[in-house]
Amino acid sequence: MDRFYSLAHASIDFHFKQSPRDFVVEELPLYEFSGEGEHLILFIRKKNMTTNELVGQIARYLGIKNKEIGYAGLKDKHAMTKQYISIHKKYEEALESFDFEGIKIISKTYHNNKIKIGHLKGNRFYIKVKKVNPTSAQKIDQVLKNISTSGMPNYFGYQRFGNDGDNHILGEKLAKGEAKERNPRVKKLLINAYQSHLFNLWLSRRLEINSLVSSFDTNELENLLNMPNNEVKKMKAQTHPFKLMDGDVMEHYPYGKLFTFNGDAEDIERFNKHEISATGLLCGTKVSLSTSLAGELEKEFDDEINADGARRYAWIYPTDVEGRFNQIEAQYEMNFTLPKGSYATVLIEEIAKKKIR
Repeated sequence: MDRFYSLAHASIDFHFKQSPRDFVVEELPLYEFSGEGEHLILFIRKKNMTTNELVGQIARYLGIKNKEIGYAGLKDKHAMTKQYISIHKKYEEALESFDFEGIKIISKTYHNNKIKIGHLKGNRFYIKVKKVNPTSAQKIDQVLKNISTSGMPNYFGYQRFGNDGDNHILGEKLAKGEAKERNPRVKKLLINAYQSHLFNLWLSRRLEINSLVSSFDTNELENLLNMPNNEVKKMKAQTHPFKLMDGDVMEHYPYGKLFTFNGDAEDIERFNKHEISATGLLCGTKVSLSTSLAGELEKEFDDEINADGARRYAWIYPTDVEGRFNQIEAQYEMNFTLPKGSYATVLIEEIAKKKIR
């Protein structure tokens, strides 16, 4: 897909490749571990392997099933990542002699509960891009400042769609019963890719509308967007780069309850203050749908599939954003924190304003 980017700057040239030296991730736990309980909590550093590969290596070493090991989220393979896993503390002694290349147990503690998917606050990233000249470095400085202030679109990154970027094609067939996959984990992964593909298409369309609203006057927009004049005026009056529409499903940020936006000035102000955010649809069953004007647009990117649906933040706010230019090495280093489920590579693509893969 041709993605629509959120910022108005021209594309910036630099070299980026995911590697353990240039892409470092540290998981931020959702809560503080109690220090006691039947579950052993391990803080682990891994390199050049997926979370599933990490779990598989430990499970094979202990002679147990993968499902006995808990983790909060999947981390990138081509990176150095630090994350927490949980396992019953009866395996603690056996793990003292565990030794496998690319895996290091940094620390351990205990907790009353097993770590489950989603039990993380977010992730802290360190990323290095190369072949950066002083002019490009100044542009990156400004882009990071803009993202820190106004946020960024929450696209799914290329990692979601497989090595060839086409997992969503088979995912659609599986979701509609037109193909079969025996492995339930693989089937779910592929269907998720199809849901993510439709979400990305929808979000790109919303960003295109944002750009048009910012670039044309109200009378021109009525025909360009095929929207009522009064609705165009409402979006035109909004100062945030992401324009809310009547009927958008909003969610308290960075987590909370869903509710429907009906144009209230109070909700627009809360959105500007990063207290709430708009959400997009991951199509399926058992999910809230947008209504009114937002609902009409959302229908174009909905599909009836045999899978549970969900809502996902359309717009997120990176925090603790830092950037440093090393002119001697022609490198730019950056640190930032993203909420769970968001992709650092999407932020890099927003800076470059082009695909980085």
